[in-house]
Amino acid sequence: MMPDMKVVFLDLDGTLTDAGKGILNCVSYALDKMDLPPFEGEGAWMIGPPLWDSFRTLGVPEQDLDRAVFLYRERYEVSGWLENGLYDGILEQLAELKDAGYRLCLATAKPLYAASKITAHYGIAPYLTQEFGSHDDGGLSDKTSLIAHGMAALGVKASDCIMVGDRKYDIIGARNNGLKAVGTLYGYGSLQELTEAGAEEIITHPSDLARSIKKHLPTDEAHR
Repeated sequence: MMPDMKVVFLDLDGTLTDAGKGILNCVSYALDKMDLPPFEGEGAWMIGPPLWDSFRTLGVPEQDLDRAVFLYRERYEVSGWLENGLYDGILEQLAELKDAGYRLCLATAKPLYAASKITAHYGIAPYLTQEFGSHDDGGLSDKTSLIAHGMAALGVKASDCIMVGDRKYDIIGARNNGLKAVGTLYGYGSLQELTEAGAEEIITHPSDLARSIKKHLPTDEAHR
């Protein structure tokens, strides 16, 4: 990749797709299968962090975390991933960015095999240069290591990259690697969460995505 190529790392859930229903249904399925109490409240906090962390917070014993994740994936791989949907206008935003010369790359805590199935099914994949996700065992599920891995694979420097995501994990992961970050308030994070994490800008609608990227990571093409 050319040294001056501009790279946009994109979170998946809460940034490109509205995945909450499927994720929460699969969490409930796993807890029920393990005869554990159902979670209370709206559950948006579970969309974003690694599954192991969410189940730990829900009170799953440490020795049972791998089983909880296995059961979650048991349902997710059959039906959970389809309980999903594109945010309005997101493909048009990706097309605009790609046409402006940006290299768009997925950066999700989801296992890569699951994320790639979603990006293909929902028509996101054609806009992506590369997709980065976690390993089945949870490796690379934290955004700091995932973004570092993606930058190394692409051979790019921090000043030529930006991260877009809806949770503090995306913003903190970007900051830890020296990247700017844009928060998506239409996802599952709060304004306070994204602000405190250090987002460069917080957008409220997918239609603001291309404008924000061009503002914070301009290219010659973007100014045309």
